[in-house]
Amino acid sequence: MKPQEFSQPRTGQPGGSGIERARVIVVGTGFSGLCMGVKLREMGEDDFLMLERANDVGGTWRDNTYPGCACDVPSHLYSFSFEANPEWSRMYAPQPEIYAYLRNCAKKYDLLRHVRFNTNLVGARYDEARAKWVVQSEDGRTFECDVLVSGMGGLSNPMVPNIPGLERFEGSTFHSANWNHGYDFTGKRVAVIGSGASAIQFVPQIAPLVDQLDYYQRTPAWVVPKDDRPLSDKEKADFKANPWRQRMQRTKQYWMMEARFLAFKFKPEWMKLVAKVAKHKIARAITDPAVRAKITPDYTPGCKRLLISNDYYPALGRTNVDVITEGIQAVTPRGVITQDGVERPADAIVFGTGFKVQDPIPPRTVFGRGGQDLSVVWKDGPEAYKGIAVAGFPNFFILMGPNTGLGHNSMVFMIESQVHYVIEALKTMKEHRLKALDVKPQAQQQFIDKIQEDLKSTVWSSGCKSWYLNDKGRNVSLWPSFTFSYRLRTRSFDLAKYNAERA
Repeated sequence: MKPQEFSQPRTGQPGGSGIERARVIVVGTGFSGLCMGVKLREMGEDDFLMLERANDVGGTWRDNTYPGCACDVPSHLYSFSFEANPEWSRMYAPQPEIYAYLRNCAKKYDLLRHVRFNTNLVGARYDEARAKWVVQSEDGRTFECDVLVSGMGGLSNPMVPNIPGLERFEGSTFHSANWNHGYDFTGKRVAVIGSGASAIQFVPQIAPLVDQLDYYQRTPAWVVPKDDRPLSDKEKADFKANPWRQRMQRTKQYWMMEARFLAFKFKPEWMKLVAKVAKHKIARAITDPAVRAKITPDYTPGCKRLLISNDYYPALGRTNVDVITEGIQAVTPRGVITQDGVERPADAIVFGTGFKVQDPIPPRTVFGRGGQDLSVVWKDGPEAYKGIAVAGFPNFFILMGPNTGLGHNSMVFMIESQVHYVIEALKTMKEHRLKALDVKPQAQQQFIDKIQEDLKSTVWSSGCKSWYLNDKGRNVSLWPSFTFSYRLRTRSFDLAKYNAERA
């Protein structure tokens, strides 16, 4: 199926300025949005819409097409439990395969007729008198629903640093999430700013092409070997003929990754082995002691996200790659100046600086009871009960919300847990004839206090600066326990924790 097929108007899709109404509106069609759609249909709810700002489904796996883009969680685990794919080509699937997988899910589960493409949400306001959410899109359309579900996630809005002079740069500039496939890197001088997960993947791909690559690194990452390999035709045929074998593989991968939390929480000394492995790889790939020192972290492995790659360190050892750790002072029309006053020429600047993870929902977008702005409520950092519900915002549920991110396992597992919880909430509303559910402030605060207390004893709170922390040093990103413990917390809807309004 060609991508453009998904961007055509759906039959019966209303146009003009009329209000389109639905029982449920889901924002986004990445892993979380599609999972929500599948489970809505499974429960017999067909009155729902999915708002997608782009012209296709796929979320971050649609947008991130940079060279080398791939998953850092094993393929059989980084997929829906209800939709196994025996055709993964590798242990760690590349971006095109994950994108195709999501598109296939949208088609197979008949979700496309529910999607409104090219619909960018710019406002959602709760109407207390009617217990309705009124949603507006960038092009002026209005939608209305009883329940609003955000599936936007934290990897939807690229983060480009505000560097003085950037607007005057005469060469090409782009973020890894908006890769310029028309740019020819051959023989160019390229500045790469940022050393996050995307840079780890694309730097080895472009380094052999360029004349010079200046790699501006603020903080080095711990990078460990990637146990990747192609999956043979025999293995794929076996998975297809015997689905139980693939389920066993998935279960094995799940528990292997889940076991990493033991080190992150209870046995930080185990992380010394991780450091030893990474340092061994650095020593083999890098001959210059000065470069080795630059790319060897001084913090406990796991404090920042552990990255996996087999070609990253060798790429940094190339003679045409310079690792620059001095801070950037400014960008000039022809290059980059660091704090030591040195200007290095560049034909292109590529940002590998990640996403606005701390702002999963854009400011001044969602307004709850009394017109309160979610971005104001979250001014000290996003908070939500179970990472899903926010006090004062009835019938509003967030997927991949605050403190439900992971540093050790598959987010798809968490997404399925959250979707199950929301589905149980919808069933509860129907069963008890409720028009509104609003989590009690005290329930939310008790949950947040427990989360923050549990985080104190993890490696993620061991002192380094990472995207897990907001500008106040508060971890608002990660779940501080095993993923199965989160699943237990979300296995049923706890109505007693909510203020309910009857219809």
